Amino acid sequence: MSPESGVDTSWNRETRDLYARLIEAWDKRNARDYALQFTSDASLVGFDGTQVNGQLDIGAHLTEVFTHHQTPRYVSIVREVRMLANDVTLLRANTGLIPAGKDDIDPALSAVQSMVAVQKGGKWKIALFHNTPAAYHMRPDLAKQLAEELRAKLREKPHE
Repeated sequence: MSPESGVDTSWNRETRDLYARLIEAWDKRNARDYALQFTSDASLVGFDGTQVNGQLDIGAHLTEVFTHHQTPRYVSIVREVRMLANDVTLLRANTGLIPAGKDDIDPALSAVQSMVAVQKGGKWKIALFHNTPAAYHMRPDLAKQLAEELRAKLREKPHE
């Protein structure tokens, strides 16, 4: 099943909703809500390569981040959602970050995100979230293209 087939795929919608809740929790600087999107044994790989394991440690890590940093807001483009196995999905996205007090993304903070979600007890949760810089070394054309796409998305749905 795919979104293009015209068949309503609840796993696709629910995976996208899970990702949206994660991004919303980040934008609201809510470490608790962010962590609640993960399984108890989840893994997180942050933008700087930090690795955090377990829902409780993810919450503690994000509390530290939000306490010590004025975190930027996200603009994201979901590129793909696919089912890997029964009750396991993969979401891939590109993101840009809008620094506090600004109204445009900082292209140096653009990222590629991968999220593996699992359905447990009828609820979708994140098992792995990986966020890596979209540096595109020696490919400035790709970095520029991504920045243009993210800016278009930002204009399409302005942040409050």
